Amino acid sequence: MSEAADTSQYLTFTLADEIFALDIASVREVLELIAITRIPRTPAFMRGVINLRGHAVPVVDMRRKFGLDETEDTVNTCIIIVEVDVEGESTQIGALVDSVREVVEMPPDTIEPAPRMGAAINTEFIRGMGKQDGDFVIILDIDRVLSPEELAMVRDYGEGGETARSSGPDAAEAAL
Repeated sequence: MSEAADTSQYLTFTLADEIFALDIASVREVLELIAITRIPRTPAFMRGVINLRGHAVPVVDMRRKFGLDETEDTVNTCIIIVEVDVEGESTQIGALVDSVREVVEMPPDTIEPAPRMGAAINTEFIRGMGKQDGDFVIILDIDRVLSPEELAMVRDYGEGGETARSSGPDAAEAAL
């Protein structure tokens, strides 16, 4: 097997001063920030939906999802359209990030497992830790960033379904 076949490509992006990465296979496209329609009675991390070629695509504010301080959107703010698995179905979700950096290659042997942080901190959404130009890169498992309940709720908003809306804010908060 060639070395190229053993190398994984990742799209790197920033949130606050941290660098994160997503497996390029889950990324569909990167958009400049466009109008996001807020949906009432959704969790704080749910920014709203965008119109992507006639389809409503839910957008998750990754800063809010990870409990980081909110900041104003800038010219660098982007929406990464990713494909996630929701109950065996492929669903598109927008991930709002501070900025997109670049696509990088990281051989699997340079990626360490997610650090153990104790039972109180859930790190199961971290696929591993890589290094790029001397900086740590947190490699996310996009299928695990949101819980199955959150993914189902987000998918329902993207489809315009009533399931998530009728469950109210208490059910949405319980999913967090």
